[in-house]
Amino acid sequence: MTPTLYKNIPSLDLHGLDRDYAVILIKEFIEDNYKMQNKRVIIVHGNGTGILKKATKETLRKNKLVSNFKIDNFNSGMTIVELK
Repeated sequence: MTPTLYKNIPSLDLHGLDRDYAVILIKEFIEDNYKMQNKRVIIVHGNGTGILKKATKETLRKNKLVSNFKIDNFNSGMTIVELK
């Protein structure tokens, strides 16, 4: 669940997805929000075994549309992404 602090920021929830499908959705989500000129988005990957968290980090690090990203201070299962 996205906290009230972030309620007007586009978010993508990856819970229950496999790694490969999650990577595809992350790329599409970033591209779509970049085109819509959103400067900040949220990706909810959860904690679990860490597979989705690691895949999210790797995908964002390689994406040229991402200027910065960090794990949320209050929810380690959520990454805040700053777009160019």
